[in-house]
Amino acid sequence: MTATPGLGARSLASPGLLRSVFRRHAAGVAVITAQGDGGPVGFTATSLTSVSAEPPLLSFGIGTGASSWPAVSEAGHVGVHILGEHQEALAGTFARSGADRFGPPTVWREGPEGVPVLEGVLAWLVCRVVARVPAGDHRIVLAGVVHGDSSGEGRPLLYHQGRFNTLRD
Repeated sequence: MTATPGLGARSLASPGLLRSVFRRHAAGVAVITAQGDGGPVGFTATSLTSVSAEPPLLSFGIGTGASSWPAVSEAGHVGVHILGEHQEALAGTFARSGADRFGPPTVWREGPEGVPVLEGVLAWLVCRVVARVPAGDHRIVLAGVVHGDSSGEGRPLLYHQGRFNTLRD
C-alpha cells in the first residue's frame, strides 16, 4: 500500500466504501476547461468547492490518469463552468472518455487568459492556478478567481446516486 501524505501507512477503508457513501451525496455539476498544447481540454467535475471569499479561491479534484490532467498540470489558468439542468448531455460529453468534447454541439469561445469558455452555462469563472496538491491518485487544484460571469439563468444540474438529476419543487 502506498502511503498518502498526511495519512501515514495505516489501513484505510476500501475505495468502494468511499464511492458508495458519496453516491448518496448530491453535488453540483461543473465542467473544468484548460488550454493544452494540443487544443482545449475539459472534464466534468462534482468535486468543486468554494475555499475562501477573501481572496476568492476554489478547488477541484482531478485524477492523474485523466486525459485532461497533462494540460491541467501545466495550465496557468482554468475555466470553471456551473451547468444547468438543461445541460445533462453536455455533462455527459465531458464525462465520457474519448468524446470530442469541443466539437458540435458544444458551443464555446476563447475567453480571458485564453481559457475555453462554454456558452449557455449558469455561471463561469476563469481562475489562476495557485497550487496542485497531491492527494492519492488525484491532485487537488487550488485556484484564484480572476474573471467570471454569474448571469446565466436556470436551475443547477446535480449528480446523485450515479446519475444526473434536477431539483424538485
